[in-house]
Amino acid sequence: MVKIADIELGEFPLLLAPMEDVSDPPFRAACKVMGCDMMYTEFISVEGLIRDAAKSVEKLDIYDYERPIGIQIFGANLDSMLRATEIVDEAKPELLDINFGCPVKKVTCKGAGAGILQDIPKMVKLTEAIVKKSKLPVTVKTRLGWDDNTKYIEEVAERLQDVGIKALSIHGRTRKQMYKGEADWTLIGRIKENPRISIPIFGNGDIDSGPKAKAYRERYGVDGIMIGRAAIGYPWIFREIKHYFATGEEMAPPTIHERVAVTRDHLRRSLEWKGPKLGVLEMRRHYTNYFRGLPNIKEYRKVLVSEFDPAVLYATLDEIEEVYSGTLVSR
Repeated sequence: MVKIADIELGEFPLLLAPMEDVSDPPFRAACKVMGCDMMYTEFISVEGLIRDAAKSVEKLDIYDYERPIGIQIFGANLDSMLRATEIVDEAKPELLDINFGCPVKKVTCKGAGAGILQDIPKMVKLTEAIVKKSKLPVTVKTRLGWDDNTKYIEEVAERLQDVGIKALSIHGRTRKQMYKGEADWTLIGRIKENPRISIPIFGNGDIDSGPKAKAYRERYGVDGIMIGRAAIGYPWIFREIKHYFATGEEMAPPTIHERVAVTRDHLRRSLEWKGPKLGVLEMRRHYTNYFRGLPNIKEYRKVLVSEFDPAVLYATLDEIEEVYSGTLVSR
């Protein structure tokens, strides 16, 4: 049984990575239904949070059906991080996660996200202060290092554990790589082999199928896997991996009926959470992925990404289901 503090996550948990403009409550609901064991909010700017910025505050929204869930924050200023920690505690998630891995320039240039990988002592100091401040278990998500010359993740893992974090998720790339090239899990495996490490270690990067998840589980000995991009528009990835673990067989990809049903539910939840205008707008990034691979889907997609009337959107989804009924689509 894998546990983060007292949070039981099963034998080998699958985690949904925090993704900006993706991991909102409507999307998380789809992933939960498909078997995701632990989810995180989109990452939240501590500067926005302490200034009561609407976009940051709304990211604190969590629902009972999502639990267990972690709220993830990013920042570089100690005072701001501590004030944001108090706000997160009041929102009552299961845990608080610190983002030390975001590679986006507008974040790293301020020394936040993966930017802090250039200053490991500060990274440890911030983490220790948050651990002492928060009433929640504190976890960290990070990368191997800033670049190929600064892959200090083995040292970082020990030092963060020593100051009290309860789990560590590691993306197998450096900040310089961004999302290019293949994720290297070698150092993640070494951390798991380190007899000093007792907290759960979760691997992240490039897991997109049951066979690959099983191979990496066995090769690197991680306690669980965090999935990000492979889940966008494809929440079925969680059930497919679990099915493969249980049976050794790959599941057939979702049918058109399943794709439309999940899309409809995602749209409904988006409208309920964001309202009729933003709910429609924020769904538009998902349609391409939900219906990727369908022949001649372009005309339907044009309607889905331009129409504002929910009734028209639902009718378009119904038509897609009818027209493509029986069509087999690979993942």
